[in-house]
Amino acid sequence: MKALSEQILSELRRLLSEMSDGGSVGPSVYDTARALRFHGNVTGRQDAYAWLIAQQQADGGWGSTDFSRFRHTPTWAALLALQRADSLPGVADAVQAATQFLQRQPDPYAHAVPEDAPIGAELILPQLSGEAASLLGDVAFPRHPALLPLRQACLVKLGAVATLPSGHPLLHSWEAWGTSPTTAFPDDDGSIGISPAATAAWRAHAVTQASTPQLGRADAYLQMASRATRSGIEGVIPNVWPINVFEPCWSLYTLHLAGLFAHPALAEAVRVIVAQLDARLGVRGLGPALHFAADADDTAVALCVLRLAGRDPAVDALRQFEIGELFVTFPGERNASVSTNIHALHALRLLGKPAASISAYVEANRNPNGLWDNEKWHVSWLYPTAHAVAALAQGKAQWRDERALAALLLAQRDDGGWGAGRASTFEETAYALFALHVMNGSEEPTGRRRIAHTVARALEWMLARHAAHALPQTPLWIGKELYCPTRVVRVAELAGLWLALRWGRRIPAEEAGATP
Repeated sequence: MKALSEQILSELRRLLSEMSDGGSVGPSVYDTARALRFHGNVTGRQDAYAWLIAQQQADGGWGSTDFSRFRHTPTWAALLALQRADSLPGVADAVQAATQFLQRQPDPYAHAVPEDAPIGAELILPQLSGEAASLLGDVAFPRHPALLPLRQACLVKLGAVATLPSGHPLLHSWEAWGTSPTTAFPDDDGSIGISPAATAAWRAHAVTQASTPQLGRADAYLQMASRATRSGIEGVIPNVWPINVFEPCWSLYTLHLAGLFAHPALAEAVRVIVAQLDARLGVRGLGPALHFAADADDTAVALCVLRLAGRDPAVDALRQFEIGELFVTFPGERNASVSTNIHALHALRLLGKPAASISAYVEANRNPNGLWDNEKWHVSWLYPTAHAVAALAQGKAQWRDERALAALLLAQRDDGGWGAGRASTFEETAYALFALHVMNGSEEPTGRRRIAHTVARALEWMLARHAAHALPQTPLWIGKELYCPTRVVRVAELAGLWLALRWGRRIPAEEAGATP
């Protein structure tokens, strides 16, 4: 077990040291499909088309069968990309199966817009369904009527602006509304809104204007984004890139949740990242990438990390996102994010600032079981629950929540793991352990023994599935579709396993009723 702990720390050190390359993100069906459609030439992209077909599920759709709400976006995009490549093997069957899937699948936007709708759904889904209807004739496709007024209102707003500034949030969905390349320009990384799909669309329109320097930058960006997926297939790209603020921020925050933030073996790697964040955080806050709009979520987590590292950052960067009793992720967003407000609460408490109203908001957004499941950036309830427990307990030495603890213990599966879908995942099991780690601190010996046995079962499950340097595969983060920020998830997996191993060494003392 000691050797495994050392191996985990070594891998964590390596992951942290690699976080200067823009970030690691798993491949995206949606963005790959949109880029293939905008590419205009099937030749040279056969491997990417083959990859796209290989991702199709047995029912004809794309995306996780556990989370049906997030399947329309990748399925529409894949269908539209494949219908122009009918000369390739397997395409005709894939198109037929996708068409049947879309005809059968209930429309999640028939009457209302869910709180956790994918990013840009109001712009993207009506555009895709309209394009499919015009190309494929009288097929009875869903039309997502609840999204149409939102799309129209957004287009009216966009119509009043000649050019959006670099990094504006609406540029992230440029492929769904942009027609003139003059409405946007590549940022310093060559992207349109840190979106491979938007960049591919912009490039296709810009080709007609022969803007060679700008096209070259967009091409270079798409190549770098493709490398970030580690797929090894040209043309297979991620859902978002770069994530050179989000990735290191969330990774260090995760280390804190596991009790690893100040571990000597990680000290130098943590110091380097903290210094970078400190230099980058200004009065305007931070966004997920250096050249994207600032938001409350990334700003709050950056403040948490800096404070945990002993810095004294000003809270002003976060206050600009405060509206009434809560924080908006981006100004003008359709609905508030529970996890953004959880992170804001944690930052305020770490900084010693008043936080009564935001604490009340976080408390009010539990489900009847006492957990948090109304989240717009992650599909699993375990993610906001782990972070909420840490935020609420911050600075409260005897904080206890028996209802949340009982629900969390009850949610452990028979195999020892946790998961919001039909199977346990390593990432979600780690989040459960982070929450239990906080709760354990204020429990009596009987409660600690109860938690320790739960953790022992989780450790057994994790050990059976752990492999050094494995690449996480399960997409649980909400973008335009579900996606996987690979390093962020891997750090969570390793930190959870390290925590469970450390816990395992304490179990004999727990059994004797001793204090750890």
